[in-house]
Amino acid sequence: MSLRSTLVIGLLTIALIFVIPLLFAAQSLSRLGNDARALQSHEFAGSLLLGRLREGLYTLRNRETALLFLHTAGSRDAMASTIAETMRLGDSLKAYQLTAAADDAQREIGVVARWAPDEYQAALADRKAEADSISEHFIRPALSGADSAVQTAERDLRVRTAQRVADATVTIARDRRMAVTALVLALFVAAGIAAWLTRWVSEPVLALESGMRAVADGDLGHRLDMNVARRDEFGRLAQNFQEMTRQLVELDKLKAEFVSIASHELKTPINVIMGYLQLFDEGLYGPLTEAQADVHRTLEAQAQALLRLVNQLLDVSRFEAGGGRLDLHRVSLPRLLDDLERTFHVLAAQRGVYFVVDRHEGLPSDVTWDGDRVNEVLGNLLSNAFKFTGRGGRVELAVEPADGGVRMEVHDTGPGIPPDQVPRIFEKFFQADNQRAASARGSGLGLAIAKEIVDAHGGTISCESILGVGTTFALVLPARVTRRVSNQRTQPVETRETAGAGAHAG
Repeated sequence: MSLRSTLVIGLLTIALIFVIPLLFAAQSLSRLGNDARALQSHEFAGSLLLGRLREGLYTLRNRETALLFLHTAGSRDAMASTIAETMRLGDSLKAYQLTAAADDAQREIGVVARWAPDEYQAALADRKAEADSISEHFIRPALSGADSAVQTAERDLRVRTAQRVADATVTIARDRRMAVTALVLALFVAAGIAAWLTRWVSEPVLALESGMRAVADGDLGHRLDMNVARRDEFGRLAQNFQEMTRQLVELDKLKAEFVSIASHELKTPINVIMGYLQLFDEGLYGPLTEAQADVHRTLEAQAQALLRLVNQLLDVSRFEAGGGRLDLHRVSLPRLLDDLERTFHVLAAQRGVYFVVDRHEGLPSDVTWDGDRVNEVLGNLLSNAFKFTGRGGRVELAVEPADGGVRMEVHDTGPGIPPDQVPRIFEKFFQADNQRAASARGSGLGLAIAKEIVDAHGGTISCESILGVGTTFALVLPARVTRRVSNQRTQPVETRETAGAGAHAG
């Protein structure tokens, strides 16, 4: 059976197992929703209606009082309108199973409706005693009776609501117990299936991971600890892995041959050209005219640039092929920084740029690096910083301890790099759009080589830049590098004490 089929069956089984508690939960939620809707449509709505009825009776009392004192047509009409509204509200109670209260309230409000016109006529005819008597013996007792009916309805509604909530609570508790029981059972079954699937998948994955790690460390002859004859995707992956390692061995040989050929076939003619240019410069073929001397200087400069480019290409090729070896030894970190500060102090004075090396406390006195290579990286970063920083600007090298390693930051106040181009600056031959602000153009290989060197030390290098503010390159190296990190097999190296070499502005 294929990996996909096995995973699909296993996942579907787990999904189906979890459907059972989900069904219980869905059913419980449905019942809870029905109870909530019932409470909302009956008890809560009935409570609101009773509140409106109580408010209507209160308004009716006020209208009746106003009728006794004002006895105007407006007071009469307001009284009649309020009686009709409370009568309607009382009738609405029947829709919420409050029929008895509705009948009582309507009966009492009917009494008010019966005697309100007589009260108005008596008040209008200035028969105050008669109007007061109607109010005291008929209308006000009827309003009190209506209030009692509302109170009775509210008490019945509270009892009914409490009973419904209690029933819902019991149902929810029962459903919760059933859902929890189903969930626990589902978890046990699903855990067993998941454990089997995990073991079935993880064992070949771990074997492949171990194989890839071995290949990354240069062990191209690594054999997988798994059955390569499996009839699934892992079996095919294992076969492809073996084919890949075979091809990598061949590719490694081709890369080594390319580096050797490039070293001899490219550097030799360039050296010959430079040799003849030197002979011309020494006058071996006769004196040069001023125009010829200008051409000679141009050719010599271009030949030097071509030689640097070839050397950089060879450096990148060696590192990519795993042939860029590190000479790891003990390096005096203070002396390395002193050499960098001394070397670039002169350049800073010439360019009118403020340069400082900021050394934080807690730095190790010595580190195990390839001193020349690290010097090359820092020299390249500082050279770029000076190249892009104008007169009056600032270049800073800050060094501080960082989790068993050393963090070094090169900051400048140059024009900065466009944000969309920052992720690409470590690519070979890539040059950002800020080159017009540089005092000299480069080949686009310096940062690529710097990244290869840092990676070989097991460190990291990154860049942050803000247009118009400046750029900061940060590299972190472990204080003790014991082997080269590359795609070639490496061996631990013995350390020897030495000082940092001079800065290299690559």
